[in-house]
Amino acid sequence: MAHLSFLSLVEKRLPDRVLPLQTRLAYSRVWHSISASAPHQTLTTKPGVTPPSLGRMASRIAVLLMGKNKPIFDPSTDCGDYVVVTNCAALHTTGHKKWRKMYYRHSTRPGSLKSLTMDALMEKQGGSEILRKAVRGMLPKNRLRDKRLARLKAFEGDAHPYKQNLIRFGGVIVGSEGWERAVQGLRLKDTERL
Repeated sequence: MAHLSFLSLVEKRLPDRVLPLQTRLAYSRVWHSISASAPHQTLTTKPGVTPPSLGRMASRIAVLLMGKNKPIFDPSTDCGDYVVVTNCAALHTTGHKKWRKMYYRHSTRPGSLKSLTMDALMEKQGGSEILRKAVRGMLPKNRLRDKRLARLKAFEGDAHPYKQNLIRFGGVIVGSEGWERAVQGLRLKDTERL
């Protein structure tokens, strides 16, 4: 007799309810924490030395907001996660972009074109607005863009009200310094299943 798995038994008895049972965890939204001033292993050109540049960090945030890191990703569904970015006042840019990159806005009236440099915009509205504009440009231009961008929480300093929402393993926040070692320690002890 062939071995029947639990999932095949569930499919036979509840065929219309299998999909919600399997994908509930995949559709759940996770909170990610990224620091704009701390060096990162995968987002920087020199790991452990320089903080991630604005473009690399914005592209990674856009992937998390869209949910492209999940196995159930579909462009028409909104399955992305929340992203909390701290220390936006210390955004790292390469070259002379801080003084030469221009941000334009227009009210569609003749003669109403306004322009600001990145440095002036950072003084006026802060680094979080620059990060938000960079991420907005990397998201697809469709109806879901504003909903996805609303899940980006950017702060100028370390303090933010979402600390209780961040995922922790062994008391260490995922994405912070040393969280991989904490997860490996838990796996070796086998005290908490991941």
